[in-house]
Amino acid sequence: MAGGMIVRPVQRADHDRWLPLWDGYNAFYGRVGAAALAPEITAATWERFFDPYEPMAALVAEQGGALLGLTHYLLHRSTTALLPTLYLQDLFTTPGARGKGVGRALIEAVYDTARAQGLSRVYWQTHETNETAMKLYDRIAEKPGFLVYRKLFD
Repeated sequence: MAGGMIVRPVQRADHDRWLPLWDGYNAFYGRVGAAALAPEITAATWERFFDPYEPMAALVAEQGGALLGLTHYLLHRSTTALLPTLYLQDLFTTPGARGKGVGRALIEAVYDTARAQGLSRVYWQTHETNETAMKLYDRIAEKPGFLVYRKLFD
């Protein structure tokens, strides 16, 4: 990516530029139309980023006043470690920013956050069809082989 890109914590003033990224992320995973997230979920998610009691945070990649990408992460406890684990829950870049280092910069900023807090693990999931992203992930992380199982309730 051309110089001048910064990765920084999201700010309240970013909402109108963050929302299209969030909508794009959700559309990528098929959460549109009848499957779209309820507006109150988006509103609650946004507010959690600014609540000091929430273990959730957001970073954005910005260049020339435009937001090119976002990542949301949260800390949670584990039965196998004393310190929390950092879960990178969401990662999205605009289509025009893909392949230009924005995703990597966002992930590296999450790694820096984990290191600064003395944490020993960052992890995330992606869909098995997200081949473009997995090319990056395979270069900057290990794939430990775990599969995700879930049960949804109404």
